[in-house]
Amino acid sequence: MSAELEELYQSIILDHNRRPQNFRVMEDASGHADGLNPLCGDQVTVWIKLDGDRVADVSFQGQGCAISKASASLMTQAVKGKTLAETQAIFDRFHAMVTGQGAEGITGGMKALSGVSKFPLRVKCASLGWHAMKAALDNAAP
Repeated sequence: MSAELEELYQSIILDHNRRPQNFRVMEDASGHADGLNPLCGDQVTVWIKLDGDRVADVSFQGQGCAISKASASLMTQAVKGKTLAETQAIFDRFHAMVTGQGAEGITGGMKALSGVSKFPLRVKCASLGWHAMKAALDNAAP
């Protein structure tokens, strides 16, 4: 990876950490779930609002490292407006990327987290919000 690309990726992560997107409590959520990384203390709560088979809205709140917060912020942007099947596919591609199984199909800012696969302890940071989002979908009222 070029130095310029690494700098861009670092900038994206820092920007989403400082100004996370969809960082709020959602009062009328269809479901929500909490996530905790006991290794470092990162905590996140993810709220999901469904409209039929589509993620109408998604938000999160929590505290943790820059990777954890940036990843949750990028996740909300990636799945908002998507169908449940599309959301699952995005989750699967993201999980493959951060676990070093390839970044095929990853677009936009999520690529900024591709380097996480080189640091196994950081994989849990990057995937915390994503796993909470999946649990929120499982808990969502139909």
